[in-house]
Order: sequence, then structure tokens, then C-alpha cells
Amino acid sequence: MLHPLTYEPIVRAALAEDLGRAGDITTDSIIPADATATARLAARKDGRVAGLDVAIAAFRTLDPAVEVAVERPDGSDVAPGGTIATVTGRARALLTAERTALNIMGRLSGIATATRALVREVEGTHARIVCTRKTTPGLRVLEKHAVRLGGGFNHRFGLDDAVLIKDNHIAVAGGIRPAVERVRANIGHMVKVEVEVDTLDQLEELLTLPVDVVLLDNMDPATLRRAVALVDGRMVTEASGNVTLGTVRAIAESGVDMISVGWLTHSAPNLDIGLDI
Repeated sequence: MLHPLTYEPIVRAALAEDLGRAGDITTDSIIPADATATARLAARKDGRVAGLDVAIAAFRTLDPAVEVAVERPDGSDVAPGGTIATVTGRARALLTAERTALNIMGRLSGIATATRALVREVEGTHARIVCTRKTTPGLRVLEKHAVRLGGGFNHRFGLDDAVLIKDNHIAVAGGIRPAVERVRANIGHMVKVEVEVDTLDQLEELLTLPVDVVLLDNMDPATLRRAVALVDGRMVTEASGNVTLGTVRAIAESGVDMISVGWLTHSAPNLDIGLDI
């Protein structure tokens, strides 16, 4: 569960963006200030719920007295037409916060739903589905949380919590060995080191170096199986590239430990959720 301090600034910024300089001139013109209403957050499609607490925060930012009855909390599944929660409070607050709440919930629930689908595809293997840093600027903590609610796991959160030496680092450094040696000379003992390789020859060189994780980039399942055999448990193996619902099972069956999927957080379709007064 996310701490409110992680999402309250995001909610306030989103509401301020929507309210602009003059506020909700539609709602404020039509709805009496003392009017109250009850609204139902309802799914239009099957999916995995994520972002409900953040949506509730949007309503309560405008009306702290909003009452909420939750039927499908974060991490639960909902069927088309199913009620996720019912909110009761000042009608102006519900209407003004509606789009912010639905934007966030739809985005996060879409990510959780897409993650759920991939996780189901790899059941029976030991592979984990993990996200990447390909996130919406400012929303990373929420989007990565949505991946976890979908049954996936998180890769590093930022540039500062783990080392990932990619092809461009290697090119500038002049090779894998100098890149790894320079990193090891500068990081603390608690930091994990991962290196991206494109070929089995690169992997064989990497196996002579002090590395914790290897990123096997854009390898087909047959090559991945050979790579896993070469590693033989000496480091964590992560597959990346060309991961879809149609390919993920074969990738998992190669024996890799992790499958990283960038589109989970940059291209997952929104889950259609509505607010019905």
C-alpha cells in the first residue's frame, strides 16, 4: 500500500492543472454549494483495480468529509459493470474531481490489468514479470505500484538504486571489462550491478567479471536457453525485448529469472472506469 505522502502532491498538481485560474465554471454555475450526491465508481471492462486510494484522495482533497464504501480494493479483480466503490459527499467536489480521479484510476488499473495478463501467461515457470523506467514523468511511483498490484515486480526505480551498464555505456567505456571495473571502483558494497549483452560472446566475457545480473537483450528463446545454460546459476538472468502476450511464455520457458517489459508502463491501455451519479 502506498503512503499518502507519495501520491498527495501528484493529486494536488493534477487538480490544480484542471482547475486552472477560474475553477470549475461549469459545475459551480449549475450545482448549489450545499448539494450532496452519491456516485458509483464502476468498471466498464474486466480488469485489475489499481489507484483507488489515489482517486479517493482526489475527492477528499476537495471535500475532506467524503465518505467511501469500497467493494473492490486495489489488487482485486472487477467484472464489466462491477462496482469498485461508492462515494458520497458534496456534489461539486465529486463532479470537479471526477476526471482527475478517473484519469489516475484508468491509467493505473490498465497497467495492473496488462501485468496480470502477462503474469498469467508465465504461470508454472519461475520467471517474474518486471517493469522498467519507461514510465510517465512524475507518475513512476504510482505506475510501478500498479505493476505490483498486477502480480509483477519492479526493476530499479531510478538511476541511483542499482547499476545497469547498457550498450552505450560499454561503447563509451571501450568494452565490458573497463565499464564493470570502473563501476566496482566507485559504488558501495550494497549496490547490485547489471550488464546488458546482445550476444553469447559478450556473455562469456561477462561471466569472468563480478556482476550480479545479466540483461539478455533481444535474444530469441533458443538463444536465451543457451545463455541460461552458460550462466548456470552464477548470476540472475533477465530477458528483455520483443515481449508480448504471444511470446512471453516461450521466453519464460527458456529458464530466465526475470522478463522486463517496457510497454507495461508506457503503452498499456487504460481500463475504462466511469463515475455514475
